[in-house]
Amino acid sequence: MECRKLELTINSAHDLREVRRIFKMKVYAKVVIGGNKTLEKRTPVDKHGQTNPAWHNTMNYTITESWLQHHGTMLVIKLYCKRKLGDRYIGEVYQSLKQLYDHAYPLGGSAVMCFPVQMGSAESQGQICFSYKFGEKVTIEKLMLAESIASFLLTGPSAAT
Repeated sequence: MECRKLELTINSAHDLREVRRIFKMKVYAKVVIGGNKTLEKRTPVDKHGQTNPAWHNTMNYTITESWLQHHGTMLVIKLYCKRKLGDRYIGEVYQSLKQLYDHAYPLGGSAVMCFPVQMGSAESQGQICFSYKFGEKVTIEKLMLAESIASFLLTGPSAAT
């Protein structure tokens, strides 16, 4: 199976919609690729930026080459405000992995992008900026991958390091 590493750094957001009136906004981002919840990762909570949070948080993914061949595989970044009574949704960004790859490929595989934060069909409020870098194509044998996952599950994370 052909794969690539994807290094995604969620840098910052600007001019987000204010979702709290009394207390400070504490914003974090959840990232999902291809709708696969097992690949979901999140940034730490920014406790100081409020409507202009900054994270500079890097996430690493291994993605299959087939995901880069069609526009249907999406990178989704959802922004939330942390609250004790349940986190409040701020908005999200959807971008095709193929479009991101096609944009970055002529630039050496990496780019910095900013996109408007959408909330449903309403007009955008604010934007989020992130950088990303695609690694070289590598081939992973399915049997080797399955064996390494099984080994990890049986022995735990301490044996993998």
